[in-house]
Amino acid sequence: MALPLTVPSMTAGADFVLRPWEMSDLPLIREAAADDYIPLITTIPSPYSDEAAEAFVRRQWDRAATGTGYPFAIARTRDRRPVGSIGLRVTDAPEGRATLGYWMTAPGRGQGVAGAALRTVTTWALHELRIPRVQVLIEPWNTASVRTAESAGYRREGLLRGWREIGGRRRDMLIYARLNEDRHPGDWAPTRG
Repeated sequence: MALPLTVPSMTAGADFVLRPWEMSDLPLIREAAADDYIPLITTIPSPYSDEAAEAFVRRQWDRAATGTGYPFAIARTRDRRPVGSIGLRVTDAPEGRATLGYWMTAPGRGQGVAGAALRTVTTWALHELRIPRVQVLIEPWNTASVRTAESAGYRREGLLRGWREIGGRRRDMLIYARLNEDRHPGDWAPTRG
């Protein structure tokens, strides 16, 4: 059985903080539930209800409590408003790898938020947690996410055909990865908040 994990708070650039999920994040979950894509690739409840949103937050807490991952809400520093999510799944850490997933609601898109969060968690996972390999899976059509991964120093390794069911259909996924020995100019040491 895996040991419980403590989800830290960390800065992601000058304008954003990564922190554990809170029950006060229900408005973010409501926004995400109204998105066409986010509920298809996550456990965000759609249709939205307060009860289902509270269950979503509890699932994030359970991931840390059961040692399977580090789920973070991404919030603006100036007003603490959450705009997205990033999570590091560590169930394969004993084999030397972890998988990152992230999503942003419309108010957080196009501002470099996902890239800052991805660089921060990647650097933390590779260097502080000492996980040798961190990977992300992206649908081939999702050019914004591809650009985000590449800007964070991830390298495309290939196409996983029919990797995952999304919206009732098997979908291909691109696999991108960073290794501990990879260096990227955008790396910085995460600052604990």
